[in-house]
Amino acid sequence: MANHVSSLKRARQTVTRTAVNRANRSRVRGSLRLLREALAKGDVKAAQAQYRETVSTLDKSVQKGIFHSNTVSRYKSRLNARLKALATAKA
Repeated sequence: MANHVSSLKRARQTVTRTAVNRANRSRVRGSLRLLREALAKGDVKAAQAQYRETVSTLDKSVQKGIFHSNTVSRYKSRLNARLKALATAKA
């Protein structure tokens, strides 16, 4: 356990930051899950709306330092490809 005042403060800060990071990461995962479910159902309108929300959530996660920008770009690219494949298959 921490004994110095500075290390006690650092321990408190770590707990707070861990909670914030966990909440942000959970929000991203939930958004990705909702989008994948919409794609699996085949509902193009719902999937497009959810895609916009998911991209926004992913971009915010990059700003907050939760995910690397290349990781998010890869997610967005693959999800957009699935969305376009669904839209063209329905058309």
